[in-house]
Amino acid sequence: MAPAGSSSPRSLVHHEHPPPLSRLRSYHHHAHCHSRNHSNAEGTLDNLPKDLRKEIEHLERLFTVDGAKLKEVTNHFVNELEKGLSVQGGSIPMNPTWVMSFPDGNETGTYLALDMGGTNLRVCQVILTQTKSEFDIIQSKYRMPEELKTGDADELWEYIADCLMQFIETHHGDPTKLEKLPLGFTFSYPATQNYIDEGILQRWTKGFDIAGVEGHNVVPMFEAALRRRGVPIKLTALINDTTGTLIASAYTDPKMRIGCIFGTGCNAAYMENCGSIPKLAHMNLPPDMPMAINCEWGAFDNEHKVLPRTPYDVIIDKDSPRPGQQSFEKMVAGLYLGEIFRLVLVDLHDNQEIKIFPGQDIAKLRKAYSLDSSFLSLIEEDPFENLSETFELFQTKLGLTPTGPELELIRRTAELIGTRAARLSACGVAAISKKKGYKECHVGADGSVFNKYPNFKARGAQALREILDWPEKADPKEDDPIEILAAEDGSGVGAALIAALTMERIKQGNMHGILHPENFKTAEPRPA
Repeated sequence: MAPAGSSSPRSLVHHEHPPPLSRLRSYHHHAHCHSRNHSNAEGTLDNLPKDLRKEIEHLERLFTVDGAKLKEVTNHFVNELEKGLSVQGGSIPMNPTWVMSFPDGNETGTYLALDMGGTNLRVCQVILTQTKSEFDIIQSKYRMPEELKTGDADELWEYIADCLMQFIETHHGDPTKLEKLPLGFTFSYPATQNYIDEGILQRWTKGFDIAGVEGHNVVPMFEAALRRRGVPIKLTALINDTTGTLIASAYTDPKMRIGCIFGTGCNAAYMENCGSIPKLAHMNLPPDMPMAINCEWGAFDNEHKVLPRTPYDVIIDKDSPRPGQQSFEKMVAGLYLGEIFRLVLVDLHDNQEIKIFPGQDIAKLRKAYSLDSSFLSLIEEDPFENLSETFELFQTKLGLTPTGPELELIRRTAELIGTRAARLSACGVAAISKKKGYKECHVGADGSVFNKYPNFKARGAQALREILDWPEKADPKEDDPIEILAAEDGSGVGAALIAALTMERIKQGNMHGILHPENFKTAEPRPA
């Protein structure tokens, strides 16, 4: 199958502290970015009918997470991170990634990166230049044909090999004359990784369902397709996008200590000392040797001990494909925020004394997962006093005509759900910071919710202040001790950097977590 829809590559040159790369995710972004924020103001709720006001106050009690609760959640989170590193393990997997150092900005050479997403395949060539912390990137996107996602495993890997071959021919000429190029492969599907050049797929996600891959190491399948097609590439590292986010951000900003994803899902990665990872004790690694940990923290509190779940969160979990799993993710991630909101509105129409949208057909609102987090973003960004844009949104998307008071309730509900997500997300950042004793650092964050959801950053920052008891700022422009900033491109630049770091440590004789050391003799980065 020939590569579909290859776009022209674009070159981006990055300097000392570059702005983040433009995101390749599509996300409906709204033109208005200021917020009227008047529904919090004193007096506004007084204008509402008494029943609706009572309902809003009830929702506020359900969804508001105060500072004391944030601290309780954070303390439990610290314990659960520890448990995940123990021999017994816990709900949070805390996967060692075999990425064993931060970059120092002096890495050089030419590396390829492959990012296999649900919609597109992205191939990048990353040149780490002689200038500290600078890189050039050329990238092409190829459409992932729907039929491949449920087809034959060989067809998938051969299609990927064809895309890589096309990219190499475009940028390097005759592939038969090339030395093998090192590649970092971002494979963001749940996988067991005992080595950096291995990934045993636990289960497909993102619409893939290809027989014969789950429970198997994907690397030999991928490499067999490269061999059949004669593609001059050597897979150096298989990575998760969150680990890539950590490493790419640290390359351009030496204060980076944590990488996070706040998007459709949620996750974090940070650097641990091998001596603090009891489940690796049998390997006798030097105790002060670093090891990047991919937390997979969406599974935090699957036991439901501390998270302040509402009846709506209970329904989401019960009706999900895997009840009892990913409890934290179901309260903070973009996939679920619109669904929580939808369940609240359906409940207020069906079950409460007060009936919102009386006499109207709410059939469209009854469709599960029909509203995503961008729907809530649009509501929160509506700049008009009368919420006219929210009114139009409900008419066009749901065929509903809300009254003025109902619009106020809609706006407040969106604010409550969005605020709770940001505040609970901050508990994870605070937990890693407390565990590691970070008093000051930068956190690199990526994902559609972080990048696009109104006020997410400010709400998260306020929650960190409450959890970590920071004093009030003397100057509002002053930086917070721990700042969550826009990350670098983890699945492209991060994957290439991890390939570079892996090649470097092998050269220095650190062979820990390498399944096939013999393969690394042939892959050498080209000089920058």
